[in-house]
Amino acid sequence: MIGTGYSVVIPTLGRPSLTACLHALAACSGPPPRRVVLVDDRPLDDCRPLPVAVPEALRGRVLTLAGCGNGPAAARNIGWRSTEEPWVAFLDDDVLPGPTWAADLTADLRAAGPQVGAVQGRIRVPLPEDRRPTDGERGTAGLATALWITADMAYRRAALESVGGFDERFRRAFREDADLALRTLDAGWTISMGRRRTTHPVRPADRLASVRAQAGNADDALMTRLHGRDWWTRAQAPRGRLRSHLAVTAAALAALGCAAARRRTPALLFAGAWALGTAQFAATRILPGPRTADEVATMAATSVLIPPVASLHWLRGRVRYRAARPWPAGSDGAPAEAAPALRHTV
Repeated sequence: MIGTGYSVVIPTLGRPSLTACLHALAACSGPPPRRVVLVDDRPLDDCRPLPVAVPEALRGRVLTLAGCGNGPAAARNIGWRSTEEPWVAFLDDDVLPGPTWAADLTADLRAAGPQVGAVQGRIRVPLPEDRRPTDGERGTAGLATALWITADMAYRRAALESVGGFDERFRRAFREDADLALRTLDAGWTISMGRRRTTHPVRPADRLASVRAQAGNADDALMTRLHGRDWWTRAQAPRGRLRSHLAVTAAALAALGCAAARRRTPALLFAGAWALGTAQFAATRILPGPRTADEVATMAATSVLIPPVASLHWLRGRVRYRAARPWPAGSDGAPAEAAPALRHTV
């Protein structure tokens, strides 16, 4: 198995799902990882031990490093740079590798030709069988068909080194995977689909989770700056509703401006356009779902909030990244030279 040795890197905030992930990894058949690197990405002032129970089969292989709260992209860079194996398999801390994951990964890596820079795993998202999925559940289900997601993605070390790893300006678990993949392809590598399978359960979410997710619009602005306006097509990523959100927000602002100027008719027209756009957005989220009272109320409230929040984040990204240069060169960030101090080995 020369050339198929691999390590596993898992950025984590110490969620309870991490223990389940490690137990699934320990239980799968096939050659185990030579090293499992957990990058504790909680803020540096959080000195509590990482809440994880490492299974016996992985004892002596698990290394924990401090990520210092700089986001999953920086955490993954810390992780892969601390290893020496020719391949690095990135997992999220809330996934469950399948029962033959290690054996299938080894087969994936053995089949990878010299120009293959990465091999993607197959993601399964289990949804309720007794009802329609909620808006949040449908969003998670999209991971099953998404390209290049680091919920389960193995990269060749040489490919990571050639492009400088993950762009650490992506501070959220969003678009950093697509950015790395596009740079990998631009560098002349190819990316293939593997046979291994991983389950990504749907995490519980509060009512405002969809509103907070709009911060990703700033990441989309960075992607456009770095990869051009056609990156959506290259990454096969859904465009979302940003244009509609901008229009609805503009209508709301125009209605308020006209009302302040005591221009009643234009104010009513713009308010009507805002109401119609908001109602249409809410309907597209409510109709495919379970339509329970709680879900309808949540969708109605968040459909009012999402357009202005999305617009604000997009504008913030356009301003913040207006002069962004390709990673790792540029004045607004560069890869760390060395990993932080070791916390402990288990």
